[in-house]
Amino acid sequence: PESQEFVSELAKLSAKDGSSNVNLSKSKLPKYGSCYGVLSTDETGGSSRQPLKQGGVTPLFLATKSGCVEIVKEILKIYPQAVEHIDDEGQCILHVAIKYRQLEVFEHVSKMEVPMRWLVRRLDNNGNTILHMVGMPIHDYVPEKMLGPALQLQEELLWFERVKSVTKEAFVCHQNNMKETAEALFATTKSKLRNSARDWLIRTSEGCSIVAVLIATVAFTAAYTIPGGPDQKTGFPVLLYHPFFVVSTASDVLSLACALISLPLLVSYSV
Repeated sequence: PESQEFVSELAKLSAKDGSSNVNLSKSKLPKYGSCYGVLSTDETGGSSRQPLKQGGVTPLFLATKSGCVEIVKEILKIYPQAVEHIDDEGQCILHVAIKYRQLEVFEHVSKMEVPMRWLVRRLDNNGNTILHMVGMPIHDYVPEKMLGPALQLQEELLWFERVKSVTKEAFVCHQNNMKETAEALFATTKSKLRNSARDWLIRTSEGCSIVAVLIATVAFTAAYTIPGGPDQKTGFPVLLYHPFFVVSTASDVLSLACALISLPLLVSYSV
């Protein structure tokens, strides 16, 4: 409603002036410098690239880094050429979206077939491809969800595979200016996270192993206990033909089986 209309109007104003000058000394938003690579059409019908103003801030890149998906979509809807903006580091919108883990922006830009042919080939000033950005260390990014080390590592691996699927094969093994491939950079920067994930799994498996042993002990003891007790005359269980007897027996067998199966698996993680 009103908030959506405000976002729409803000995006339209941003799209009209891609290099809006702001007071960078007071701004708390990420700072970007001049941007290059915007296509313009001259009087003869030819296309040329015109640089934007020096020292400007690109609203599209600010919205991408901050996760303002509505503004990003509105800018690209009104001003599609903005997708080709390049910042002072030589990075395109995909570099920024991947670096700051903005999945919705990444997926939205990935649907733009024509620009994607150029964006996936873009190298920044340090020779980094978009795949390198998955392993790039981030110092000014706070994830929305605080995950454990194992889940965080899983998210990082999913990001690597997601970006790799849209990266041209020739750029997968590309080395940046530091002579590092994207996979080597990812392994280097995520080594600490990998060790933390391993330690977390060991501690978790040890705690779960104790619980599994307790469940197996109780279930094994309950297997020799007849629900409702035996009939004093016949010796058969009193609740033999009662639905509760079947449910109790099945639950006991199931819990015992699950505990015994999970125990060796948990022990293997803790070794």
